[in-house]
Amino acid sequence: MAGFQPASLLNALLYAILGIVVFAISFSVWDRLTPYDLWKQIIEEKNIALAILVGFLSLGLSIIIASAVH
Repeated sequence: MAGFQPASLLNALLYAILGIVVFAISFSVWDRLTPYDLWKQIIEEKNIALAILVGFLSLGLSIIIASAVH
């Protein structure tokens, strides 16, 4: 059994940061493509349907990014 390898930790951190950056960029692109302000609709207007859609979009993007980075 191998011991602790700092290179593996560095790789994991690098891929995690890369995944977060790709997610943030893709989410901001999605936000700009919609004709309205997502956060205003969710927070101020209490649009539950949009909140569920954004949640599922986030999960879908995360799964795709995790598969691509892995």
